Amino acid sequence: MDINKRVEEIFDELVHIRRDFHMNPELSQQEFRTQKKIQDYLNEWGIENYVCAETGVVGLIKGKSPGKTIGIRADIDALPINEKGDHSYCSLNEGVMHACGHDAHTTILLGIAKVMKEMADSEDSINGNVKLLFQPAEETIGGAQRMVKEGCMQNPTVDYVLGLHVMAYIEAGTVELKYGKLNASTDSIKITLKGTSAHGAYPDKGIDAITMAGSVITSLQTIVSRNISPLNSVVISLGRISGGVKDNVIADEVNITGTLRALDDDTRNYAKQRIRDIVTNTASAYGGQGVVNFHDGYQALINNDEVVDVVKENAERLLGKKNVVFKEFPSLGAEDFSYFSDVAKGAFFHLGCGNKERGITSLIHTDTFDIDEECLKTGVRLQIENVLSLLRQS
Repeated sequence: MDINKRVEEIFDELVHIRRDFHMNPELSQQEFRTQKKIQDYLNEWGIENYVCAETGVVGLIKGKSPGKTIGIRADIDALPINEKGDHSYCSLNEGVMHACGHDAHTTILLGIAKVMKEMADSEDSINGNVKLLFQPAEETIGGAQRMVKEGCMQNPTVDYVLGLHVMAYIEAGTVELKYGKLNASTDSIKITLKGTSAHGAYPDKGIDAITMAGSVITSLQTIVSRNISPLNSVVISLGRISGGVKDNVIADEVNITGTLRALDDDTRNYAKQRIRDIVTNTASAYGGQGVVNFHDGYQALINNDEVVDVVKENAERLLGKKNVVFKEFPSLGAEDFSYFSDVAKGAFFHLGCGNKERGITSLIHTDTFDIDEECLKTGVRLQIENVLSLLRQS
């Protein structure tokens, strides 16, 4: 099969699919229409599929001969953003928008599914299997983890997994790759500082939790500046603080919440321990008590070099070396594709969807985000080539 020709032939259909999803966005854990549309397409094309993680879908394309199994992931949920724009395919759901490009990711995976099913049914067929991972709730609770727990990477076992994300700061027709560390882990921090209340006129009779909080906040900044190498990116951001009941009463409790982001588990665990030590010991020095609770978020996303090599080779051949760029520094943003790549060798890359000449430059998570739909063709073509290359891996 001439893959380039076939992708060109189905491009109008892909645009229709993407615009339909864009007009009908659904929030995390509410992706029921999106799920039904995905299953309708897979059923129409004769692709085995089943529901996973309540609102997700897993599809399976089997080759005529045994071999490896390659997983491809697309997230499907939207964001609580009110879209601003005048194009014909603006969101019809007020306050909900595909502002992170998941409509494009879903469409690309459906395009891959359509073409690869045709290949699997042809005389030449393929050796092995392709697993289609339509993942819900990327923007909130981490649907990838739920899908993995429900067995999406088993029966058959996924050997390699691929994912992508559209980015408008990159021109359509270009991809951005990175070896190794790509995205950070995320943990929520909750700090509770307890003192003793007293009248504001007699502060010596109490233990001031606000004073305690001031020292804790200042000291926590030294973890990044003095305890961890400046060559190792870590973020400790405190976003909210609350405490006290009245202007002339010494506060007996202060609560502080924030986020911790790191690029590997060793640094992540070390930073957690330092936060606990500083909070506990600082509070104790003031005569109070300090308690820290962490809520674990996404794992750090670390690409497998072997799989990145495959993507690089295919991208340079299809797009030209000048259209394959490498990301210099990892992002401290989160990406729950890491749950898939913790189970199988994986690579995640960025697909250019911008077009400066047409004014398509808005970043993800903004109310004017859009894509140059030519990126759909690039995504489908490249991922198919990646799958075929990985199926041939010894």
